[in-house]
Amino acid sequence: MIRELTVADTKAYFALRQESLLDTPLAFGSSPEDDIASTVEKARELLGRQPQTVVFGACDPELVGIAGVFRSTKVKAVHKLHVWGVYVTPAHRGSGLGQKLLQTVIDYARTVPGVDWLQLGVSASTPTAQRLYERVGFVRWGTEPEALSHEGRRADEHFMALRLGEDG
Repeated sequence: MIRELTVADTKAYFALRQESLLDTPLAFGSSPEDDIASTVEKARELLGRQPQTVVFGACDPELVGIAGVFRSTKVKAVHKLHVWGVYVTPAHRGSGLGQKLLQTVIDYARTVPGVDWLQLGVSASTPTAQRLYERVGFVRWGTEPEALSHEGRRADEHFMALRLGEDG
């Protein structure tokens, strides 16, 4: 089951978010200590930011996948939503859960008035994730070389977008 997470999900979300940052450190721009949800309290605050920020969770029955989306507060950028923090536990990868999470995000984005685009960044160290984004319609439009650095390893970050309008 995929649903929008609430503050009642704080502990499970915090644990899974921490797992994601440790499991695939070059997939995320954040580290456990500087993440937007680096503490249980910060995770609670994040989950309470609807509708500006929404986090969806996949449960089986415990939380096994997450995907966030936020809307810019900049007046000239409110026509875009940004996808972030997508993660599925290793045991559930390849099951179609990631695609279902992303489709939920896309469906949600289509309901937000004035939003025409979904954008995201994906690490070159996660080609499977990039292929997943391409399968649901995202198109790569640019790359930042060596955007991420962790323990002597570096990874480019690819930027992708999905048009939500009539031709998207």
